[in-house]
Amino acid sequence: MEDPVGRRRYDYLTERIREHLLWAAVMQVSAHWLRYTTLTFVEREFGYAVARAYAGHSEPARSDGATYPYVRATLPEVAEALTAITDQPHPLARTTRHPGCHAVSPH
Repeated sequence: MEDPVGRRRYDYLTERIREHLLWAAVMQVSAHWLRYTTLTFVEREFGYAVARAYAGHSEPARSDGATYPYVRATLPEVAEALTAITDQPHPLARTTRHPGCHAVSPH
């Protein structure tokens, strides 16, 4: 089994992206920027529970209030968010496209 991609590899990749894409250099694109932008999009289009599951967060670091135990995303909901971001079908997604949803844009 291979090791997961480390921080230095992500830094190298985003540095290369910024060298070749002017908008990425202007916006200081980084691995954190990509994650933040993607999760913001998922939360706004699909809700908090789906964004938390999409990020791989099973338990909050702190209490999220009284509704936390009732707010859980299903695997098909997370697959639907992935479909919206990649514009590619996923066998677990309930629909092929979220209504009014567009893939993440750099602008």
